[in-house]
Amino acid sequence: MRAFNHLVGLAVLALAAGPALAQTDYPLTINNCGVDVTFAAAPERVVTIKSTATEMLLALGLGEKIVGVGFQDGPVPEPWAAAAADLSVLSEKLPSQEVVLEVEPDLVYGGWESNFAADGAGERASLAALGVASYVSPPACRSITPAKLSFEGLFADIAEMGTIFDVSSAADALIAEQKATLESIAPDTRGLTALWYSSGTKTPYVGAGSNAPAMMMAALGLTNIMGDVDDGWISASWEAIVDANPDVIILVDAAWNPVAQKKKLLAENPITSQLDAVVHERYLVVPFAASEAGVRNVGASVDMAAQLAALSFDR
Repeated sequence: MRAFNHLVGLAVLALAAGPALAQTDYPLTINNCGVDVTFAAAPERVVTIKSTATEMLLALGLGEKIVGVGFQDGPVPEPWAAAAADLSVLSEKLPSQEVVLEVEPDLVYGGWESNFAADGAGERASLAALGVASYVSPPACRSITPAKLSFEGLFADIAEMGTIFDVSSAADALIAEQKATLESIAPDTRGLTALWYSSGTKTPYVGAGSNAPAMMMAALGLTNIMGDVDDGWISASWEAIVDANPDVIILVDAAWNPVAQKKKLLAENPITSQLDAVVHERYLVVPFAASEAGVRNVGASVDMAAQLAALSFDR
């Protein structure tokens, strides 16, 4: 977390020093997950669903525009905690359309495309008919297949959000700081393989080859044992994991499936207990909110690089 805090601190200083220039011409139309979204002006009242959406706006200095949050994956990191302290929580889980509309948003920004359902925040067409724009984090698109995620693609998403809100200078500053920090990572050269274990007990849900897990593992110099599967996350089998016998296991720390629970399962399951990574406790830990595509990926990669460098492979 120290590297992440340093990264965000530098970005905050850059944002404070940067010029406030109006750069966006409205009306602005953006194709988002196959849906054309038109903004007559910069959004002023935003509902964010999922931590990735909330933290994107906080990182761009747009916290005052957030009128409600829902389905947050964990606490906001300390550098943004003050800005997030007064955010109104609409629902601990996915808020309904009725709850969302009560705060009169002009934009609903979702971290998952599935957030926009009739039994959720509302279908995108339904919201549009009511004059409410919607935006899905591009790597989370499902109605169209997103490109394999890269840090350059992630930086392009930050730039797009800067354009939407007419804060391109802030977005440019954030991108510059993230690029500089990303370049500080020295990929591991030991030829190590890794498993990204997100959740699941009987059937493990793991990081595959095309989204944030693959992107971060590549930055670390790790070979993803599920990297040949063209998907973000997949349901795998413990037998396939045992056959691959990864050198390192990345554990996603989530409130509903914490690291301690994962370690206990791996150590007690006869199928996995003899894995080299389990026997020697070669684990890296990443918070759930930093495991999906967003502004925390760079900081999380730096933190995991330090964890990886500290691991011993002496027998």
